[in-house]
Amino acid sequence: MSVKQISVFLENRPGALCEMTKVLADEAIDMRAFSLAETSEFGIARILVKDVYKAVTVLKDADYITSVSEAVAVAIPDVPGGLHSVIKAVADAGINLEYMYCFLGGKSGKAFLVCKVADVAAAESALSAKGAVLVEQDELAEL
Repeated sequence: MSVKQISVFLENRPGALCEMTKVLADEAIDMRAFSLAETSEFGIARILVKDVYKAVTVLKDADYITSVSEAVAVAIPDVPGGLHSVIKAVADAGINLEYMYCFLGGKSGKAFLVCKVADVAAAESALSAKGAVLVEQDELAEL
């Protein structure tokens, strides 16, 4: 049930992010979620797209260093404490959240959490047991 997350390594300099997003835009690749983290020397853009193969191919053809990893995507209940309930399900199972980011599903109007964990299956099992709605790779285009 996991989603494939693309990590793109970028120089930490003005215009680097703009250049990378242009590569994707020129190929009509629609990003469904996006996160950017930085250090003093480089940044890591993490993106979710429907067609992972196409996105990775065009990025590599443009000389970007990429990696693909599994992540868990889950709907966040639209109630006070909704995010907490999702995070608590993972914490109660003894699973560490390595990092996370949220996005809004444009068509659905719902909020979603993407999280990186060491054991995707265990996290998905813990979330499912608490009634969480998990998102699969092929559902990204529908969000």
